[in-house]
Amino acid sequence: MSFSDATQFWNERFDKKEFIFGREPNEYLVEQAKQHLKHGSKVLCIADGEGRNGVWLAKQGMQVVGFDVSDIALVKARQFAMDNHVEIKYSLSDTDGFDWQTNTYDAVIAIFIQFADAKMRERIFKNAYVALKKGGIFILQGYTPKQIEYKTGGPSLLEHLYTEELIKNLAKEFEILELRSYERELNEGARHAGMSALLGLVARK
Repeated sequence: MSFSDATQFWNERFDKKEFIFGREPNEYLVEQAKQHLKHGSKVLCIADGEGRNGVWLAKQGMQVVGFDVSDIALVKARQFAMDNHVEIKYSLSDTDGFDWQTNTYDAVIAIFIQFADAKMRERIFKNAYVALKKGGIFILQGYTPKQIEYKTGGPSLLEHLYTEELIKNLAKEFEILELRSYERELNEGARHAGMSALLGLVARK
């Protein structure tokens, strides 16, 4: 999908008054950030959408940089940051167009970035590794193939879903601190609601 096609696709989804994934941060991110990140950490949020995760991280005292392919989502995210009295450096970009600066971030956050096909996924993992400082943390949350039965959010294409083996291969340059598949009730706006088949990864450079 070209940049303009992706922008159009996501703009149509985000062009609503409500926040389609809710205003609360992702639960897995909150659990892991409390363990692994600290006040003042420089954090990159991949495809941060309407800003629920970036804003929460900024409220914890972190320096947050984020990007998204939807300019409509970013208008909402910037307003959400202002309403919460935090500053986030957002840019309009897709994962391939973003300027992944080397050894820059204490953490890279990838929450439900399952628009990525296999090739893009590989590039994202490589870029995240390069962009992290030594000892930096990569936090990823996604759906497993069992999610297709639940139909409570996420892509319906099998190749966009995660297995532990797939993620282990992608993360082979990292030290894996946690990799688990589990099921939990999600309540993240209208788009992620109900029992869900999830995978969580925490990895260190």
